[in-house]
Amino acid sequence: MGLTTLGIIHTVISLLAVASGSISLVKDKKINWSNNLGKIFVITTIITCITSFGIYQHGGFGKAHALGIITLLVQALALFAGKVSKPFGKASVYVETVAFSFTFFLHLVPGITETLTRLPQQTPIAASPEDPKVKTLIGISFILFLIGITLQILKLKRKISDSN
Repeated sequence: MGLTTLGIIHTVISLLAVASGSISLVKDKKINWSNNLGKIFVITTIITCITSFGIYQHGGFGKAHALGIITLLVQALALFAGKVSKPFGKASVYVETVAFSFTFFLHLVPGITETLTRLPQQTPIAASPEDPKVKTLIGISFILFLIGITLQILKLKRKISDSN
């Protein structure tokens, strides 16, 4: 099944989000609102979620739409935690960092699913979103996410203890 115009726009914007998030994670070891890459990631993530609500590839409201809502809520949490007033006290920087990284992981779930179930076009790698290949790749991505946030937390702890 081909992409609609909205599907194409959604895909291009989501690729921008993944690219800016990837560069930010490699360059800065985290995603945050205080730099241009972080702002691009946040804005394109919001647009990606909003455009996903108009895509009904599998009937009506589905898992992908619920994932979009979860992503928006976690993104809002990350932005709120990064506020100047630090609403979670000393934990604010941790909440912000982990939440932004989690929204990056959440981008990967539909990205992996859609890529494996659509490409190559005539004989996709996976038969459905429930295919073990999809689940395995998402599982590996989740393990990498856990490793990444562990490293981020350790780096933040060192930075905080060095400043005291």
